[in-house]
Amino acid sequence: MELIKSFADNHLINLRFPTIQWPDIVEILIISFLVYHIMVWIKNTRAWSLLRGVAIIMGFIMMAAFFRMSTILWIVQNAFSIVATAIIVVLQPELRRALDELGKKNIISSILRLDPIGNETGLFSDRTIHEITKACVEMGKVRTGALIVVRQTDELKEYERTGIEVDAVVSSQLLVNIFEHNTPLHDGAVIVDGDRITSATCYLPLSDNMRLSKELGTRHRAGVGMSEVTDSMIIIVSEETGAISIAYKGELFRGLNSEQVEVKLESIQNKHIEEKKHSIWKGKAVKNEKKINE
Repeated sequence: MELIKSFADNHLINLRFPTIQWPDIVEILIISFLVYHIMVWIKNTRAWSLLRGVAIIMGFIMMAAFFRMSTILWIVQNAFSIVATAIIVVLQPELRRALDELGKKNIISSILRLDPIGNETGLFSDRTIHEITKACVEMGKVRTGALIVVRQTDELKEYERTGIEVDAVVSSQLLVNIFEHNTPLHDGAVIVDGDRITSATCYLPLSDNMRLSKELGTRHRAGVGMSEVTDSMIIIVSEETGAISIAYKGELFRGLNSEQVEVKLESIQNKHIEEKKHSIWKGKAVKNEKKINE
């Protein structure tokens, strides 16, 4: 008992709890936010496997320090700056993409929820969703390849300039005619902005993701690549199988039916919540989709 009292008198009596003020709380929240998003970013990029490799190397370095292996420690000390530069070079595409996504985020509006229910008309109408879906199903039946970019908020002018201006109302007949074999506009992507087709025969960036299936062709890689650099949703119809796929945020969803395509398009429509209640039942349609994580 006296030992406990002596310990308390010598150590615990001098303990002081820090005074927490509101800047400290804000700082904790900011650090937590940054750490969370950095970990999510690392998990979804090549940095995850690189991080595991770095952890193994750090283990060897700690072992060398414990056993006082001076030569290894000297090499590590002198090679640190070179390794840091090499990591930046290796992860340059991922770092550029992360900074680009950070610049596109509207952090204030996402925190304050300035428009929590969206707008009444949405980015595009239900008719546009129906026409795109109908065209994809019809092209899939006859195995006509197609690549359709549905714009959300990111500007696509630089990609529109690579194609031919169309500026026409979205219709299934027009989409089918554009992608028909041996027609002047069938090669490349169509960009849909709102309820209008703005351009055709557009060139899209190819994804360099090595985890994509080898059976996927250029059309699918272009769709995934476009989804990695913009917030657009890209619909792909395979020329070989007629299967419909959707690329969004670097992920590829394959083997979709018409209801699943409509649900995906509705998810980026940003329509008034009351107007979307009628389509809640369609949510069950996406349960059986095949998802390929990038």
